[in-house]
Amino acid sequence: MNGYTMDYAEEARKRAEWIRETVAEAGAKGVIFGNSGGKDSALVAILCKMAAQAAARDGGRLDVLGVMMPCGSKVNYGTDLEHAKALAQAFAIENITVDLTPARDALLRGIAEAAEVTQPASANIHPRLRMTTLYAIAQSRGLLVAGTGNRSEIYTGYFTKWGDGGCDLNPIADVAAGEVPEFLRHLGAPAAIADKPPSAGLFEGQTDEADMGVSYAAIDRFIQTGEADAADAAIISRMHRQTAHKRRMPKQYGYEGGNA
Repeated sequence: MNGYTMDYAEEARKRAEWIRETVAEAGAKGVIFGNSGGKDSALVAILCKMAAQAAARDGGRLDVLGVMMPCGSKVNYGTDLEHAKALAQAFAIENITVDLTPARDALLRGIAEAAEVTQPASANIHPRLRMTTLYAIAQSRGLLVAGTGNRSEIYTGYFTKWGDGGCDLNPIADVAAGEVPEFLRHLGAPAAIADKPPSAGLFEGQTDEADMGVSYAAIDRFIQTGEADAADAAIISRMHRQTAHKRRMPKQYGYEGGNA
């Protein structure tokens, strides 16, 4: 259990019902999510499928659509796609593929005529193109976009603003990174997904923890207890402070601290 005490069966049931209620309140037909082949997207996918099954038992319908969106990185076309397909097959989730590499390359060529694009800026184009794709399909099909960021990523700001940070609902926003694998195992997800290292797949060999310079275990401990080694605490606190803008709506002149 890795020190976590979540009642996964009860939490799955409550989150599935919450998804169902959110879709109904919006008058939508269902949910769409980016099927990356990773742990977080897998957990969101299964919870959405549970919501669809609950709706079906009551004579209703809630569509669930996964979208695989490889973009540049070789791992996107290899292991990530294999895991994404395995998840969709295991849980009978409708799944489609949109190859974003041509769109990314065309965009980079266009921007290069006016400005030099840094490596971090180029990497962030990937999740922004993916979110653009999800919203285009969502609006066309009457779906809501499900976010897949966990609590640890949100606290540290380890997501792309207006990219994977953009969504209509997020059923795992309070789930710590260390809880995700155990949650997945409880729900019967393929072991290859539950056990894989966290990675956004932005470039070859990329992993979340190497990028951040701190482990998710240390982040979870800090969030839950306020305790951490001095070096880890400094990194986590700095990330949380510098990414505060990602966790709030844009500042609007005349509306600071009030309602529009």
